[in-house]
Amino acid sequence: MSNDIQRLNQRLASARPSATYRIMDRVAERRAQGAQIISLCAGEPDFDTPEHVRQAAIQAIESGHTRYTQVAGVRSLREAVAAKFRDENGLEAGWQDSIVSNGGKQVIYNALAATLNDGDQVVVPAPYWVSYPEMVQLCGGTPNIVTCDAASGFKLTPAALAAAINPRTRWLILNSPSNPTGAVYSRDELQALAKVLLAQPQVLILADDIYEHLIFDDQPFHTLAQVEPRLAARTLTMNGVSKAYAMTGWRIGFATGPRWLLDAMEKLQGQQTSGASAISQQAALAALSGPKDFIRHSRSVFQRRRDLMVELLNDTPGLHCARPAGAFYAFASCAGLIGRTSPGGRLLASDEDVAHALLDEADVAVVHGSAFGLGPYIRIAYALDDRSLRQACEAIHRFCSAVT
Repeated sequence: MSNDIQRLNQRLASARPSATYRIMDRVAERRAQGAQIISLCAGEPDFDTPEHVRQAAIQAIESGHTRYTQVAGVRSLREAVAAKFRDENGLEAGWQDSIVSNGGKQVIYNALAATLNDGDQVVVPAPYWVSYPEMVQLCGGTPNIVTCDAASGFKLTPAALAAAINPRTRWLILNSPSNPTGAVYSRDELQALAKVLLAQPQVLILADDIYEHLIFDDQPFHTLAQVEPRLAARTLTMNGVSKAYAMTGWRIGFATGPRWLLDAMEKLQGQQTSGASAISQQAALAALSGPKDFIRHSRSVFQRRRDLMVELLNDTPGLHCARPAGAFYAFASCAGLIGRTSPGGRLLASDEDVAHALLDEADVAVVHGSAFGLGPYIRIAYALDDRSLRQACEAIHRFCSAVT
């Protein structure tokens, strides 16, 4: 086949595949060869979807909710989404101020695709979720990466934001709690960022709140349009049921924001995928409108696991881990291992080398921090049972102790 036939869209050709999924592929390969791998790389809860949500999906099938829906979602779910934003986040939202998509990722992608033109820039604080920069460039924009290191708690400061904004800046993406660091912005920190943004009326804000319900130590959650209502007219507040209700495979994300933007996203979605799964929408409706005991339980479990992981990782030679305030990730510095040699003889020149060596030599899968825009770190997802987490940490400890 000729090279001309195989020519790809230039933006797709320059995009990088997800580092997380590449590691997951390697895990699958090793397991197929018979290896017993403990995977700490997937960003999804290990709990089953709550029983009442599963039963709602079964009832949806039995009741004939198996056909196309409106592109932006069925009204009953959009009403529940709007109620969630009003009741939990203090945002002014009616059902028409909402959109339901095939997962949170589609919400973000559609917002960027509907608004970016060549030359537009998007401020992306690093560490970032691996898909943010790739989505930006696939949609024709340019990611403007702003490094937020441990000194700032891995959070964007007002000074760094002000320095990053220029006349071509179209969006700021703000993720709290953060994947991969678990960092959470306080009300005061959001107010300080809002002050900068109020002086930059050309900048749209995408608040990715997908880990909203996974904040520890009884700390409150705040989102930008709630803290500064004057920004609501240019803020897309995005959420979903994947993390809060252990529904990653159901593929339901949703958002609220200015009507002109939601209309553009709906127009794009109508030519792209149309509406989300009718069955999944009924399940999401049950999740949003039903009991919240599952959220409280999972939060307490993840907080206990966080404490366990931080203790064990900080007791491991070559690693250091700050205590994350939310999500279910430990972002551990592996600077103490860089430049040294693994037990199997691999030179650990980077955090990616550390991640690959842990998989190959310790049978533990993690993701290298440089894939999220900041090294040398490793991201560890503690969405596994306590026994598996302890076994993984013991294997990591043995590996690091044998590094020379």
